[in-house]
Amino acid sequence: MSRPHVAAVAEDAWNRQRAAMMRRRGWGTRVLAYTGYGSTDTLRILGRVLMTRRPYQPASAGAHASWTELRNADLERRGWRSFFTTPAINEPFTVVIGEREISARSDRSGIIDLTIADHGLEPGWHELPVRSPRAADATATVFVVDPEQTFGIVSDIDDTVITTTMPRPMIAAYNTFFRHEGTRHAVPGMATLYRDLMEEHPGAPIVYVSTGAWNAVPQLTRFLRRSGYPLGPLLMTDWGPTNTGWFRSGQDHKRACLHRLVRDLPQIRWVLIGDDGQHDPTIYGEFAEQRPDRVRAIGIRMLSAAEQMLSHFTPIAVDDFEQHIGDEMPVVRANDGYAMRPLLKDALASRDTERLRP
Repeated sequence: MSRPHVAAVAEDAWNRQRAAMMRRRGWGTRVLAYTGYGSTDTLRILGRVLMTRRPYQPASAGAHASWTELRNADLERRGWRSFFTTPAINEPFTVVIGEREISARSDRSGIIDLTIADHGLEPGWHELPVRSPRAADATATVFVVDPEQTFGIVSDIDDTVITTTMPRPMIAAYNTFFRHEGTRHAVPGMATLYRDLMEEHPGAPIVYVSTGAWNAVPQLTRFLRRSGYPLGPLLMTDWGPTNTGWFRSGQDHKRACLHRLVRDLPQIRWVLIGDDGQHDPTIYGEFAEQRPDRVRAIGIRMLSAAEQMLSHFTPIAVDDFEQHIGDEMPVVRANDGYAMRPLLKDALASRDTERLRP
């Protein structure tokens, strides 16, 4: 579209007015640096810049700072606090890599999504300073994938690793906005499954993809850490108006994330893990049909009849991918991570054996 949608224009105007008022009252900004990823060719730096009364003071640096700098006092916050924030629109920031400084600006939602080429970093974890004129310095954690690595995991979040009971609107809203973070529960066995797969493939990337809002990244990061999930970037979306309509498509967001991961890490063959309560089977099936060379296997967590009923008013799953993929693509279904673990490992072993046959 040549012009932004009227809803996006109105939202931008409202956010600018709020930010201007806060600046007049002496507010500064806070840089939230999320976990990023990249190859030896390019890096993807993720984060968000928000208005705040006081600049954020990070804790002392340590391994994987974007996780450890999250304060223990935040564990019992209610989710609604993260959704009543004001983005710092078009706020300048600088990422420092050695003696090199790369400057950019946050987008209309305060999001930092910066791609850096020719960064010169070796494979592994790195911590990069992120600076903004009116904020305390932050540290972005990024994982550079070894070019020889061919294994990776893409995981959904809602009802795959955490029991959010999505997409039930009322209960999902209650879980997100009102319940304390410490009361939310992990799907049994999924953390164990992911840790086992990562131990078998040292240096492999794991990426969490969700239709949830960027606002929830700090809470989800703390939850994943407490529940024993491997560290990895969270690719979320921005709720609300876009340049093309009132709301963005969650399905399109997931599709775009999968295709970008293929572009950013072209050597990786992904294990795609989700659930059958939303649209993961169709999205994964379509992607496997389009890029069978980039998909190693698909794992689907099956929701219970009660969860399915509350999700879409029928006790059985209504979304499947049989029409998209052939018999050669390994697909496993299980109720939780403990049941999925042996099935997925057997499927991956069979898949690798078939690839080695002349």
